[in-house]
Amino acid sequence: MKIAFSPCPNDTFVFHAWVHGLIPGAPGIDVKYADIDITNNLAAASGDLDVVKISYAALPWVLSDYALLPCGGALGKGCGPLLLMRNPNKLYKLAGIHNCRVAVPSERSTAYLLFRLWAAQNVPGGVGEIIVLPFHEIMPAVRDGLVDIGLVIHEARFTYPSYGLALMVDLGGWWEQETNLPIPLGAIVARRSLDLSAIAAWIRESVRYAWAHPKESKEYILYHSRELSEEVTQAHIKLYVNEFTENIGEMGYKAVATLLGKAAQEGLVPKIDWEALKY
Repeated sequence: MKIAFSPCPNDTFVFHAWVHGLIPGAPGIDVKYADIDITNNLAAASGDLDVVKISYAALPWVLSDYALLPCGGALGKGCGPLLLMRNPNKLYKLAGIHNCRVAVPSERSTAYLLFRLWAAQNVPGGVGEIIVLPFHEIMPAVRDGLVDIGLVIHEARFTYPSYGLALMVDLGGWWEQETNLPIPLGAIVARRSLDLSAIAAWIRESVRYAWAHPKESKEYILYHSRELSEEVTQAHIKLYVNEFTENIGEMGYKAVATLLGKAAQEGLVPKIDWEALKY
């Protein structure tokens, strides 16, 4: 079975047991480690991947071939994307963002979708030039003045002060205040032609194994997150792996439907068949 997910600590934590053959009955898997921008495009291209980690923002483009699994992904509160700027003394007026160069991790990322929803309410005339960069290049680009504003995700929440950057907007906080719902960040999807219930069961078992044996995955996680300290790695896992990782639940599905529904109303994503959201 071919699977693709990011080398981020939350993904390697979740899939460690399955990758290492620790789930009874689960088939062996061939793993491709890639940034979310790459996995979004791989799923949209309908390649030969069986299971893929994508952004929830990319879901409307892949639902004809892939089904959303109710586990393994990333939803939560207090874990949303941030808008960062270099000079904390230069507070950009919202109306002036249309003159700024903004670096984003993917045009089909949940982070960028939240940014566009926020901007639709708060930035008259729209935003400035959008530049797509791998997420680990965004903070250096802001620090070095290559862009004015950076839209960051993952462990940047913990590390941005070390780059001399300042928080401009917490988009996750904005979303939670607007909706009182968790933020749907990353989804696990699988080909509809496969045994979806079995795949979901294997992923759940992998999550439960990781929680029951947290030390076993340490070496694997740190190997794939070489630039992160052990402290940041653990903080990342604690933030992004939670009850929604084991089971999206009704609140999780409501959050996904709300995000994609609002985005469709703004013309940012295609409208989806809500019946197709659950397999």
